[in-house]
Amino acid sequence: MRRHSFVIRHLSFVILLVKTLHSISELAQLHGPLFLAIGVFDGVHLGHQAVISAATSHAHAAAGTPVVMTFDPHLLTATQHKIALIRDLGVEHLLVISFHKKFAATSPEEFVEELVMYSRPLREICVGHEWSFGKDRRGNLDLLKKLGAQFDFSVIGVPPVTVNGEVVSSTAIRQAVASGDFARAAEMLGREYTILGTVTRGDNLGKKIGFPTANLSAHSEQFPPNGVYLAEAWINGVSYHGVINLGYRPTVSSGKSERVLEIYLLDFNRDIYGEDVDVRFVRYLRPERKFDSIEALAQQIDLDVRRARELCAPDDALSRTAIRLPSRWQR
Repeated sequence: MRRHSFVIRHLSFVILLVKTLHSISELAQLHGPLFLAIGVFDGVHLGHQAVISAATSHAHAAAGTPVVMTFDPHLLTATQHKIALIRDLGVEHLLVISFHKKFAATSPEEFVEELVMYSRPLREICVGHEWSFGKDRRGNLDLLKKLGAQFDFSVIGVPPVTVNGEVVSSTAIRQAVASGDFARAAEMLGREYTILGTVTRGDNLGKKIGFPTANLSAHSEQFPPNGVYLAEAWINGVSYHGVINLGYRPTVSSGKSERVLEIYLLDFNRDIYGEDVDVRFVRYLRPERKFDSIEALAQQIDLDVRRARELCAPDDALSRTAIRLPSRWQR
């Protein structure tokens, strides 16, 4: 069992030890009764938060232990990012199951029986109202309730959460981000949409033309439309403003390759290769375009940076000052 330290992003600095489990059998190490919140939780949106909140509140009322159980991998939010978001909710016990071929072949009954076997004891399972599980997705809320009656645990099906008359879902959020509608995505997430990436080495072109950028290898996250954005980035709990270019870099790349996410951090001069960066798209500045020369590209980047500074200026000169925040990335 691996333990990780983290800080909740909140007004106060509260440091908690989180137990991250990676197999159902490890549930036997936890003090019962157990209250499980189970789901893919892709994006950890308001609907997912309702499921997690229900299990947590019921566990605390019964002097039990709440456990969030989720699966790897996902479409909207990469596992590493999702784990951090769940931890931000104050979760102390997390079970992350690798969704491989063998696990996918497990019948719904076998899955529940294993949960019962290793919980000491299993008191409750909280899921979304449309949650399905087991081989061929045969398990549903009705079957889970029958198994609950058989093995003496309660089942809570949490109803959907709606925002402005729309049911909150990972699919709806992916569509909003893909279209650049960050406001709609934020409403359904209950927070601003961010992308987590690890800084990797690029071709150093930005450094050669006076604008060194950090290339981010995003962890299977949903990208917004290509273009240039004013952005906010968190590195080890410190916030910086910067300019993001998302796209195919047509001026320097021949033909379409993989989309590249790179950020020029304002007033920043530090080697961060290998570090994780959490970025928020603050404002769309312009579309990505191909320039006639590297010199013309550099001139446009200079204009983009000037525009970014103008937009940041009213915000207490954040473009020039690093603000230390309580953050899930602070170690």
